[in-house]
Amino acid sequence: MNFLVTGGAGFIGSHVCERLLGDGHRVWAFDDLNDFYDPQIKQRNLQDLRASGRPFEFSQGDVTDAAPLQELFHRVKFDQVIHLAARAGVRPSLAQPALYQRVNVEGTVNVLEAARKTGVKKITLASSSSVYGVNSKVPFSEADPIVSAISPYAASKLAGEALGHVYHHIYGLDVVMLRFFTVYGPRQRPDLAIHKFTKLIDAGQPIPVFGDGSSARDHTFIADIVDGVLACTKKEFGFEIFNLGESQVIRLDRLIALIEAALGKRAVIDRQPLQPGDVPITYADISKARRLLGYQPQVPAEKGIPIFVDWFRKNRQ
Repeated sequence: MNFLVTGGAGFIGSHVCERLLGDGHRVWAFDDLNDFYDPQIKQRNLQDLRASGRPFEFSQGDVTDAAPLQELFHRVKFDQVIHLAARAGVRPSLAQPALYQRVNVEGTVNVLEAARKTGVKKITLASSSSVYGVNSKVPFSEADPIVSAISPYAASKLAGEALGHVYHHIYGLDVVMLRFFTVYGPRQRPDLAIHKFTKLIDAGQPIPVFGDGSSARDHTFIADIVDGVLACTKKEFGFEIFNLGESQVIRLDRLIALIEAALGKRAVIDRQPLQPGDVPITYADISKARRLLGYQPQVPAEKGIPIFVDWFRKNRQ
């Protein structure tokens, strides 16, 4: 099949492209290579994908600009779209809420419109566990009422989910929304906690720890996330929302200890106050994904952190 992966040069996107190519599909990646973090990192991801020798093409463009998207959709007959392109991160969204709305909401509309106008019937879109906000019940279930988003990023992802439902209800697209829970692994973005902490601890520099270390996250290894994404491409759902997490919660202080053990170095803690927009816990109920996708995460943090640290050591700049 012909797949378009928006955000295909990024962390999750490049892994999805790699797996699709390995499964024998033709893959096009669409990415603007913006400077949210060093664009050379994405360029290296693209070099690896091109070096595979499999049918891969890259188109540079911004999802907020409908014209290059429409040109690509008219030039290539896509069977499916996996829409991962977004401005990511809770804390950066506090400083640039309009940018997050433009990319994550208007950009999603542009992708959905291009798909609708060219007859693409199936699209898988990335959402986020941040939509749950300060949820009083754990683990978080797709059936929970969503009334407490506390960041512009979370609000933009909720809007994307609503748009996905509209395009299913009105236009008949088969739409799956995936709420990712704190994804990590090789090629992880350098601004994310595990990568940032590993780099700082390795260099003997202090790591910023917001709060007392009791906050907890459902850290999910990239290979497990890709398993869930690809499972969505293999059957029709109409419209569904799935949590993709490890369903195992790791406290921040425990996460730091795992990184220390993998590096063989102790962390220097720079204790800081909790930040606006942060939530105390994320914890995925994945029973729906297990039932309907056959989703079965395989890599707990105790196994995944050493894999990431090994990749970091081989690729440190």
